[in-house]
Amino acid sequence: MEHMDLLFYHGPISRERCEEILGAKGKDGSYLIRESETIHGALCLCVYKKKVVYTYRILQTHTGYYTLQSSAGVKEKFFKTLEDLVHYYKKRNQGLATRLRHSVKRKQTDQESVVSDDGPDYENVDPDYVDVLPD
Repeated sequence: MEHMDLLFYHGPISRERCEEILGAKGKDGSYLIRESETIHGALCLCVYKKKVVYTYRILQTHTGYYTLQSSAGVKEKFFKTLEDLVHYYKKRNQGLATRLRHSVKRKQTDQESVVSDDGPDYENVDPDYVDVLPD
């Protein structure tokens, strides 16, 4: 599976372990992806905000990934890769408790994790136009 190569993918860790990892970082917008403990083949996007870990289930279809509806009437969004999904949810006001800001990467040598900032808080879609987001 392509997500095995992603450093923010932590594999089959428990919800409790996930909460420990994100809580130890203590930074709003910290996130990681882990395997679901309840649905075989599903993944969970876990996001830290104000000492709470919010979990969003990601299901894989034959054409891509999609997140479950967070509330009634919200249209599901499909993504070809987990990177596309993460990139989308780094933008503000996309339906998560907070936007994704700090990927919590697993270390290659052990199960401990590190936080990294994923660059500046703007998107440069058009080289002639930069949309600076307010804090």
